[in-house]
This record gives sequence, structure tokens and C-alpha cells, in this order.
Amino acid sequence: MTISRSADRKKSQASRDESAGFKQNAARGVESDSDDDMAVRRIQDNRSDLDIIGVDISNENDHDTDLEPEEATPAYDHSGKTLYLDACKKFGVVPISYFLRHMNDNSLSMKHHGLAGEGMRPIAISLVSNATITTLDLTDNWLGVDGGLALCEMLKENCFITDLNLSDNNLNKCAAQLCEIIQKNDTLRKVNLSGNGFDDVSAIHLTNLILTTTKLESLNLSHNRLGEKAGLMLGPAISENLCLKELDLSWNHLRRKGAIAVAAGVKSNVFMKKVNLSWNGFGQEASSALMDALKANNVLEEIDLTNNRLTTEGAVLIGKGLTINETLKVLKVGKNPMQSAGCWAIAAAILKNPNCVLETVDFTDIIVNKDFIALWKQVEEQFPKLKTVHGGTEIPLKPKQRVHPLAKVTAFINARNIRLIDFFNKFDKDGSMNVSREEFKQGILQLIQETGINLSPEDIELLINELDVNEDGAINYSELAVGQMDYEGKRKRVIPYTTLRPMTS
Repeated sequence: MTISRSADRKKSQASRDESAGFKQNAARGVESDSDDDMAVRRIQDNRSDLDIIGVDISNENDHDTDLEPEEATPAYDHSGKTLYLDACKKFGVVPISYFLRHMNDNSLSMKHHGLAGEGMRPIAISLVSNATITTLDLTDNWLGVDGGLALCEMLKENCFITDLNLSDNNLNKCAAQLCEIIQKNDTLRKVNLSGNGFDDVSAIHLTNLILTTTKLESLNLSHNRLGEKAGLMLGPAISENLCLKELDLSWNHLRRKGAIAVAAGVKSNVFMKKVNLSWNGFGQEASSALMDALKANNVLEEIDLTNNRLTTEGAVLIGKGLTINETLKVLKVGKNPMQSAGCWAIAAAILKNPNCVLETVDFTDIIVNKDFIALWKQVEEQFPKLKTVHGGTEIPLKPKQRVHPLAKVTAFINARNIRLIDFFNKFDKDGSMNVSREEFKQGILQLIQETGINLSPEDIELLINELDVNEDGAINYSELAVGQMDYEGKRKRVIPYTTLRPMTS
């Protein structure tokens, strides 16, 4: 605490006067005052000085100090809102109100927001310090190279995001940087890179990611352009991976040697529980490798082989793998050309394995026959919890439409270009224009032997009943002629079914 300069000067002058007075008194031989008198005099002098300058020493508000009060430090922004708004100003981007409203959520979905170009940079900057978002979905924003690199810079620093969805963002050209950052990030557990145009060149970086990652548990690489060469690289990496529990390679172009390599990788992997290989081209070539994978892998719980060109022979091989497997719970083989015979082979293999733990077998869109249905009933008896889905039972063939015997007779007459009266005379031996039912029947039987006309015994009975209109036990020529005319009239009234001609340009 300091007192004003005028008060200091007065104190100094009083001290000098006091010293001079003491010296004069001493010279004169005057005795000095006692110590108590001196203390009282000093207090009175100090009070008089303070009264002059108007300072109350008992009131802290009257203290005049050189120490300025410290300004309050603003609270740390864990959401990154301030950084986001500043970055939007810097890059000339309009702030996204949805992002601002949900920055404090644990799960943030930014699907279809068109963040290509500069749109992603402010978000990436703000997410560096965001401590609340653990699940981030950036599906279908077409980020491209610029957005992908901005995202990589964010992932270098962010240590809170565990689930990241980057599907449909055209990140093929920054695959190297992205895979490196994902590999180095210690918090990411689930990453979706579906639909980013990754090809056989990008597979080099994806292979390194799968081979070196130690934290990632789920990786989705579906809907890309990974072909045979990519499969040859990914297979050994899958075999060596020690942390992935789920891998999705569906909707790619894995065929031939590439498909075999991937199946071999699944065979040797000892951690993966779920793998999706659907909508590729494994076919007959990779069926043996899949059989070996099912035999050797004792960890895998679900495999999806939907629409992989698996034939009946391929299904038989997969069935052989199932006779030994004791861990698989879900098998999906729908939309394959294995037909009902292939489904039957898999069902038979399940029956041979008393330690089978399958819970679901999917035969979607495969039509099965009665033999499979009967066999599957046995499967259900042995494994009551096992459920199946198939494309339904075979549609029974429609019985051939029976040809009317009069139609056969008319065709016979027309083919030989004879008259109806000449045909009737073959039965009318006496020329009476009237024959008994037995005579007509014997005549028809003789005609069948001579000409081979296709009339069964049922046809003959039906023909006689149709012609004997008055049921008198005899058939005359008039009844034959009227019967033929009636049949021709009915046949002409039936409108034939015709298909529309396709439109041509």
C-alpha cells in the first residue's frame, strides 16, 4: 500500500523537524521525553496526515494499489464451436446450423450435406478439439481429395471418435494418407470406406492398413472396385491380421485367384468372427478354398456368400466344410445357381455334423423341391433352433390340356383329305347310315391299328357319348356331322392368346 506523494513529503518534513528538536534539546541539556510519550506523539501526527488526505486505512476500498484485477479466463470450448465459426469466416463458408445444433451429441450424422471443397475444412478444424462426438457419419458428401486431406489432419489430433463412416466420398486419390492416419489413430474401432472407388492400386494401401492396424475391429470395403490383383494382396494381409472382428468385401470384383487368396486368408485368420464376401465372383474356382476355410477356421461365426456364382458342385464342397465346422452360426448362400440339389447337399452335410451350431441358413431366391423339404424336416428335428429361408417350392407343372377326341378325328380327316361321309362309311357296313355304339367302337379300334390315330380308350368312350346325343344306343351320320360342326364352332369362338410385339426404335 502507498500513500499520496503530499503525505510522504509531510512525513519527511515532520521527521526532520523532530530530529532537529531532539538535537536542540540535547544541546540545551533538556531531558528527552519518555518512550511512551514519543509513541503517542507519532500516532497523533500520522492521524493528522491521514485526515488531510482523506484515507481510511480500515476500509479496503480506499486502498490505492498498483495491482490491477486479473481478467476472467474464458472457459475452454470442448465442442469446438468457436473454432468452427472462426474457420467459416476464414474460408468464406456459410456455417451449417445442423452441425452447430448437434456438436455436443455423442453421435453426429452429416449425411448428404455436400461438404466437397472448402465445406469440410471448418468442420475438420472444429472436430480437432471436440470431446463429445464419438460416432461420426459423413456418408455421401463427395469429399474428394481436399476434404479427405482435411479429414486426415483432424484424425491426427482427435482422440475421441471411435466409429467413422466415410462411405461414398470419392476418396480413392487420397487412399495412402487416409490409410496411414487410420492405422496410426489409437481410438478408431469401426471404419466404413464403402463406395469410394478403391481399385487394385488403392489395394496396396488397404493391404498395409489391414496388415499393421492393431486397434481397428470393423472395416467395411464394400461397393468398391477391388479386383483379382487386390484379392491377391488382401488375402495374406487378412491371414496375418490380429484385431479385425468384422470385414466386409461385398460388391467388389473378387474372382479366380483373387477370390482363392481371400478365402485362404479367412482360413488362417484367428480373430475374425464375421466376413461378408457377397456379390463377388468366387464361383467353382474358389469353392474348394471356401471348404478349407470352413474346415480349418474355428472362430468364424458368420459368412455371407450371397450371389457368388456358386453351382451345385460348389455347394457340395461347402457342405463338406460344414460337416466339420463347430463355430459357424449364420450361413448365407442365397441367389446362387446351386438349385435345389445344392441346397439339399448343404442340408445333408448339416445332418452329418452333430456338433453343428448353425442358427440361420439363407437360401434366398433358390427354389427348392419336395426332396429338400423332406430332408429339411429331419434337420429341424435334429436342430430345432436352426431356421432357413428359401425361394419357395417348385411350381407344379400344369397338366397338358387334353385334346378333344373330335379334334383328333377332324385332324385325321383333314390330313388324309377325305370326306366325313367316307369316314362314317368305314363303320357303316350295311349302308343304313346308322351304327350301334359297339360297331362304332370296333371301327375306331380297327382304324387305330391301320392308321395309328392317337385315340385312347377314354377318348373313344368320350367320343361315343358326345355323338350319341339322343342316347338311343346308336350313332347316325347326322349326329356325327352335327357333332363336328358344333365342335368347330366352339373352337373358332375361342380367342387365341397372343403376346404383344416388342417396340422397336
